[in-house]
Amino acid sequence: MCGIVGIFDPRGERQIERQTLHAMNERQHHRGPDEGGLHLETGVGLGHRRLSIIDLSTGQQPLFNEDDSVVIVFNGEIYNFRELMAELVGLGHVFRTHSDTEAIVHAWEQWGPACVERLRGMFAFAIWDRNARTLFVARDRLGIKPLYYAQSADGSFIFGSELKALLAYPGMPRAIDPCAVEDYFAYGYVPEPRTIYQGAFKLQPGHTLTLRVGEAMPQPQPYWDVPFRPLGPISEADAASELNERLREAVQSHMVAEVPLGAFLSGGVDSSAIVAAMASLTKEPVNTCSIAFNDPAYDESAYAAQVATQYKTRHHSETVDKDDYALLDTLAELYDEPYADSSAIPTYRVCQLARKRVTVALSGDGGDENFAGYRRHRLAMAEQRVRSTMPLALRKPLFGVLGKIYPKADRVPRFLRAKTTFEALSRDLVDGYFHGVSVMPDRLRARLFSPAFRRTLQGYDAIEVMRGHAGVAPTDDPLSLIQYLDMKTWLPGDILTKVDRASMAHALEVRVPLLDHQLVEWISGLPSSLKLRGQEGKYIFKKALEPQLSQDILYRDKMGFSIPLASWFRGPLRQRVREALLGPAMADSGIFDMGFVTEMVEQHQSGRRDYSAPIWMLLMFEAFLRKETA
Repeated sequence: MCGIVGIFDPRGERQIERQTLHAMNERQHHRGPDEGGLHLETGVGLGHRRLSIIDLSTGQQPLFNEDDSVVIVFNGEIYNFRELMAELVGLGHVFRTHSDTEAIVHAWEQWGPACVERLRGMFAFAIWDRNARTLFVARDRLGIKPLYYAQSADGSFIFGSELKALLAYPGMPRAIDPCAVEDYFAYGYVPEPRTIYQGAFKLQPGHTLTLRVGEAMPQPQPYWDVPFRPLGPISEADAASELNERLREAVQSHMVAEVPLGAFLSGGVDSSAIVAAMASLTKEPVNTCSIAFNDPAYDESAYAAQVATQYKTRHHSETVDKDDYALLDTLAELYDEPYADSSAIPTYRVCQLARKRVTVALSGDGGDENFAGYRRHRLAMAEQRVRSTMPLALRKPLFGVLGKIYPKADRVPRFLRAKTTFEALSRDLVDGYFHGVSVMPDRLRARLFSPAFRRTLQGYDAIEVMRGHAGVAPTDDPLSLIQYLDMKTWLPGDILTKVDRASMAHALEVRVPLLDHQLVEWISGLPSSLKLRGQEGKYIFKKALEPQLSQDILYRDKMGFSIPLASWFRGPLRQRVREALLGPAMADSGIFDMGFVTEMVEQHQSGRRDYSAPIWMLLMFEAFLRKETA
């Protein structure tokens, strides 16, 4: 795992300043503390920070072909690189290393931009082909590895693995994008392709950019999408059997490394499945890592210990105080733009623990997206069943009025919160799902922003992100559609971003076998009834795992990494919340209606309402603003 940066002059004339390229590269030193390298020639500069995983002795980057006409910087792992190397050698290519990086170089020479279609793995890379005067930039299919880019004030194309690398470039545009602010306060992160800055973008998963000297900046081009192509009739038994085989193969492909390797083990279904597969594939005990909390309400370490005992892993666990709020400012530095998933704190801690033992860790991320495992999937399908009984022309006025007049009830279970349900039922599936996943729903965002800021939005609404994806979705099955929306928004924007930054802060490589694209393609084609059966999400996944894991691992309620925000903001962080949210950074931004911000703080701290999620979002935004003006 590594960090990459680059500068490209579209005119092909300018000499790239080594000092600038070096500064950009060093902003990502944490991503690759083992080695660093730069390549500069007229019009192009490439930089790389290396965390050595494969071919430790000769895999240094930037890496060249035989005649030095093609050079690459690459972040990620290609799991089928040995098969690619054998094929390319058969086609006459000569390799000087045993690294997966060089396999990409020769794949580019052989197949050009179509080379990405031959790669199995997680990746973000840039190739400069001097003879073709072309810079080719690509990101993996699911967005496991990040890539940011911008066109600077001097016309240069700049890119990096993290936004902070771009900010090291002189003249990098830093005007805040109002639409990104609206997106952030709806989703809790800024979805692709936007960033918080108007002039900077994320290369979307499954996309490439091909820049040529003398040509205008092109639009990114897609090369892959989650197909959701039905597999055809398949029995439950056959699906479970094939799923086990495919999972085992995906895990095996992800275990290639020349450094210590292990796995995260939370005791949940996904991480336990990965550990079970790993244990069946190696004679050595699997290294497993988990964190425990000193409050039983937040602790599931006993389940992790149960799986560790069952599979005789070399298990390491550390206890974390549930009041672990010392990382608040660290998060703003890690994520570079507002990011409000509070589970970033325990994720940071488990990566910190894992790095004491291993350099590569396998994770269970992707299981909920693949198999419809989130509670919101069950709620959305229950709402959809009601929608199907009544046309929108009747539902919208009926449930719209009920949603407005019904009192909000934060403290009761979700299924009794009729206000939220009525509001969702007055909408179509996409709008209703957006309403369900929004951290701050429309009615709160309408009050949060100042009149002046709302005018800058020019009518833009964050729902447009989901509508855009829904408009090109390859499926009209309701459950598959919301899974598709998750894979385009939540998965890359929240889950994978969280894991990438938390792991790379500790120079730890995290691999995600459940997001192997071949496995994802196959799972997407399974009938929805095998994913969500009644109230049971991950139905076929759990059935397939029944011979390997106990019932209390498979069928207990999902816990996840949660932290006690509500009590923090009324207790130990009470004063910090007031100083941050009611202080000058927020007021001077001109973005917020400070009267409503004050109202939220007062009502939460008095116990009248639970505004913990919006307050956390505002805290993270305020930390970003302070960092910007520091």
